[in-house]
Amino acid sequence: MASTAAGKQRIPKVAKVKNKAPAEVQITAEQLLREAKERELELLPPPPKQKITDEEELNDYKLRKRKGFEDNIRKNRTVISNWIKYAQWEESLKEIQRARSIYERALDVDHRNITLWLKYAEMEMKSRQVNHARNIWDRAITILPRVNQFWYKYTYMEEMLGNVAGCRQVFERWMEWEPDEQAWHSYINFELRYKEVDKARTIYERYILLLNWIKYARFEEKHGYIAHSRKVYERAVEFFGEEHVDENLFVAFAKFEETQKEFERVRVMYKYALDRIPKHQAQELFKNYTMFEKKFGDRRGIEDVIVSKRRFQYEEEVKANPHNYDAWFDYLRLVESDADPDTVREVYERAIANIPPIQEKRHWRRYIYLWINYALYEELEVKDPERTRQVYQACLDLIPHKKFTFAKIWLLYSQFEIRQKNLQGARKVMGTAIGKCPKNKLLKGYIELELQLREFDRCRKLYEKYLEFSPENCTTWIKFAELETILGDIDRARAIFELAIGQPRLDMPEVLWKSYIDFEIEQEEFGNTRNLYKRLLQRTQHVKVWISYAKFELSIDSPDRLQKCRQIYEEANKSMRSCEEKEERLMLLESWREFEREFGSDSTRERVRKLLPEKVKKRRKLTAEDGSDAGWEEYYDYIFPEDAANQPNLKLLAMAKMWKKQQQQRDDRLLLCVSGQSFPHICKKKKVKSGFFQT
Repeated sequence: MASTAAGKQRIPKVAKVKNKAPAEVQITAEQLLREAKERELELLPPPPKQKITDEEELNDYKLRKRKGFEDNIRKNRTVISNWIKYAQWEESLKEIQRARSIYERALDVDHRNITLWLKYAEMEMKSRQVNHARNIWDRAITILPRVNQFWYKYTYMEEMLGNVAGCRQVFERWMEWEPDEQAWHSYINFELRYKEVDKARTIYERYILLLNWIKYARFEEKHGYIAHSRKVYERAVEFFGEEHVDENLFVAFAKFEETQKEFERVRVMYKYALDRIPKHQAQELFKNYTMFEKKFGDRRGIEDVIVSKRRFQYEEEVKANPHNYDAWFDYLRLVESDADPDTVREVYERAIANIPPIQEKRHWRRYIYLWINYALYEELEVKDPERTRQVYQACLDLIPHKKFTFAKIWLLYSQFEIRQKNLQGARKVMGTAIGKCPKNKLLKGYIELELQLREFDRCRKLYEKYLEFSPENCTTWIKFAELETILGDIDRARAIFELAIGQPRLDMPEVLWKSYIDFEIEQEEFGNTRNLYKRLLQRTQHVKVWISYAKFELSIDSPDRLQKCRQIYEEANKSMRSCEEKEERLMLLESWREFEREFGSDSTRERVRKLLPEKVKKRRKLTAEDGSDAGWEEYYDYIFPEDAANQPNLKLLAMAKMWKKQQQQRDDRLLLCVSGQSFPHICKKKKVKSGFFQT
């Protein structure tokens, strides 16, 4: 029963929270911590101070402390801080032997701990146990020779004790391990403190490869050994060679020579370095060189510095992208302004060696100007005709003439030969050009060349070749005819024009016809001119041709010129009635109106005025590309009276407009009748039942 009662013992109910809404005043964890600190809930009272009054209490205190330290060490032997605290406590009690024993035990645990060795040696030094300290330092540098701190402390101790020989011996042992540069300088500074300059120089000489050459040279300079200092700099330059040139070395060397007033040596040194150091690594060198020239150089020297800097910039650009021809142009312009011909030629050869990788003319346009500039430089600056000829020939051999060519090169080559009074060579060049790759520009250039030489028979042959090559070129036909006109062969010129207008295809036929007509007008062959106009109007009914024809007739000094001009306008108006371009027809009528205004009578002016169209605004539907409705647009149309008379719907529209106008006039009369201001005869006859219009 008891067990059953115990099993059925009720578990106390947990109170349910009815209101789960947040409290109005919220308490943060920060407030809880601050309140606990203010009440000092976690602070324990300090232990009571013990006063040791006799030796027995002291021994008990020591025993407890030692037992505590030993227990900590026993728990974890590898925690070196426990050993150090133990030893320092023993040291504070002047128990040096015990402290020494603790350090030795700790070293057995971890003999590579640097802090342990340092604390051990410092304890011995504080206790003035010099030999013990030496033994510890010897052991430390033997076990850990790469720890520079041991060596620094050891040498400092020996120097403080005045044991210069021992300190030097320690330095020598240290230097056998070839430490870093700072260790060597510490050794050198040690010797200098005792005025041992020769020994310091010996150290520099022994281990110069591990030291800074600049510091060695400044050491010699500081102690007045100028020749030795210069020799050190020269040895450094030889040691590094041209492959590993150091910017800082040359800057220091130049500043040294500058202090010695050796300005020419400084200038040569800067130029030597700038020629061998890449531009991005020579910023400081350029800066110092510029400052030097500003202080001690002339204007020419300063310009040389700037030119050198720009040369380095261009060198970097062309190295980064050899096909950047704009950079080559700038570089060559700079070199040509301040360099000997051999240097300029070298740069030109480097530039033209970068042939465009693709045989497309657009990639060669900039490149070909390198050859042109090269040839012009050889001809005008160096004055070497033979080398100029070689440059032109090499360029022409390089261009793929079957795909494209450059007429400029051929023309420049032929003009060069003419300047050299080699007419046969110039003609040979142009003949080769036309044979390999005939072009309009080449043929024009060859013809101009022969024209300047007054070789008209050759010009005729060239024009014939040109027209065989390009018969649709109207300009060539016109120029050929002009040549024959200048030479006085009118029939030949007329025959050329006839051949030209008979070609089935022309690029600018209107220009050709105009030139032919102008030619006949100049020759005062007015009958031929009229025939040309009629032939042209058979081919085209353009309004400008009719207007030009009318103006031609007006310009002829004859008694019936006005009648003929008016007749042409009438014919033009009749022929253009079917023309869809109403603006052209309007242009013709306006020209006719101007003619009649100046030369016609009132009847003729009135007649032309009646022919002028009416300008009407209309709307038309727009359709998009996909066929959808794009809205409406307004436009102006011209309705000619002659067209309106032939179209019934236009007559109906005109009658509707007239009816609307009459209605408007009638309404205006009625309104005036209401006010009683006019039309009394209408107002008397008009009677309305409502009496509104009753008088």
